[in-house]
Amino acid sequence: MHLGSIYIIAKDFQKSVTFYENLLEQKVTHQNMDRFAMFEFEGHCIAIMNGYFDSRNPEKVVHRGKMDTYFDDLVQIAELPNSRKVVLNFWDEDLRKEYERVKQLKLVDHITPVKYVCNASPYYYFQLTDPDGNVIEVTGDYEPEEGELEDFV
Repeated sequence: MHLGSIYIIAKDFQKSVTFYENLLEQKVTHQNMDRFAMFEFEGHCIAIMNGYFDSRNPEKVVHRGKMDTYFDDLVQIAELPNSRKVVLNFWDEDLRKEYERVKQLKLVDHITPVKYVCNASPYYYFQLTDPDGNVIEVTGDYEPEEGELEDFV
């Protein structure tokens, strides 16, 4: 088995595409109408699927086989509350620089400060969410300044 892609079923397709273009600093690699957009980089693929495209454009999509609403009702899936059980993790050589870049983009209302966790080795990261509430974690090399990181309270 091989990983084809990880894709997100989005409520607002264009808003999600724009968000990921800015976050990943690249344009969409491949796009199928306004139904599906792919970002391919470093041998990986993250994609955005428009949760409303099929229902709004039935003449443009052919479905065969028995419909299973649990998997196939994309509108219902797009409208579900996000449980935050899946995290997209990215890595950058300079976490401080990347943190400042992402903050300056003003993509979201909430972005955490840089945090630290250590169980086997030190791990620095910050988190934000995409337009559908999917958690994004960015990790990387980081040298904290004196007194910058305090224990969780």
